[in-house]
Amino acid sequence: MSIPDVSTEIPARARALAGTAALSPVWLNGIGGLTFRTDDGRYIKWGPHDAEANMRDEAERMRWARQWIVVPEVLAQGQDADHEWLVTAALPGHSAVDARWMDEPATAVRAVGEALRTLHDALPVAECPWTWDPAWRIANAEERGVTVPADLRDPPPVDLLVVCHGDTCMPNTLLDDDGRPLAYVDMAALGTADRWADIAVASMSTRWNFGPGWEDALIEAYGVEPDRERLEYYRRLWNES
Repeated sequence: MSIPDVSTEIPARARALAGTAALSPVWLNGIGGLTFRTDDGRYIKWGPHDAEANMRDEAERMRWARQWIVVPEVLAQGQDADHEWLVTAALPGHSAVDARWMDEPATAVRAVGEALRTLHDALPVAECPWTWDPAWRIANAEERGVTVPADLRDPPPVDLLVVCHGDTCMPNTLLDDDGRPLAYVDMAALGTADRWADIAVASMSTRWNFGPGWEDALIEAYGVEPDRERLEYYRRLWNES
């Protein structure tokens, strides 16, 4: 994923959803999906259908999670034969990998760890209608034509069942201007699973954004000791599925 050039062509659907508002490109994902911010306080996501995590699922999960945690309000969601889109209300924070935090990785990493613990404590497992456990993830991968190594079909016993975010990479936590956790985005895979499924990915993602040496700092901020077996398993499952 990357920040697109300001000259990025605006898809007709995104332009129509914006109405009279001006659009600024803010994110380009690996399959060509684009996110724009409007000058009237909205975000518009647009892209090709994604078999792994679609925007219909994202909208449904955000509406559910918003009962207990801060996530953007869903304003519109739709799809046609080739593309899908999602419109949400902007929040005042910035991504944990915003330029504001690149020189302060300790602040960003700590905040993401604390935010993840807050999410896990707040969302009620008994009321969550979705799962993100290894069996579901492996079946989903196979539906997309991905062959998952056989040994990943035997996960470690669950340490603590929680409602997982499902994509805890650093950019998906928003921080306020003081570096405190504010909100969560990109929740299309939200579902119940062992908490280490989220912790493993969040800590691993610190390498991609801030370089080596920050994994355990995030886990410490979450409030647990590193479980090396579960970290290795769930990182491999992420990479292989």
